[in-house]
Amino acid sequence: MNTTARIQHKGQVTIPTRLREQAGLNKGDVVEFTYQGGKIVITPKMVIDRRSFPSAVSEYTPEQKRIVDAQLAEGLADIKAGRVRSFASAKDTSAYIEASVAKKKIKTKTTNRKAR
Repeated sequence: MNTTARIQHKGQVTIPTRLREQAGLNKGDVVEFTYQGGKIVITPKMVIDRRSFPSAVSEYTPEQKRIVDAQLAEGLADIKAGRVRSFASAKDTSAYIEASVAKKKIKTKTTNRKAR
């Protein structure tokens, strides 16, 4: 469907009703404007209103909140103490885990031999 519209003051353009209906656009919807190949392209964007979801704060009891806060504090302490590693890829993570398991197996064998 081809249609034309006039650019108004401040660059405003009214999208014709039939085009809005075809695109499923309603008042208040968010759209993105891009310039591609000499054309202005308008793309509908989905925005999630986070206010419509319950917040985690309202879902926990005071005791549960204290437990979560304690666990977060423990995690932050681990990070500050260098007990946490980051990896560039899943492959690096897997290699680290495999090496750690291999070290533990060797350590266990050595400990079992000393116990005999």
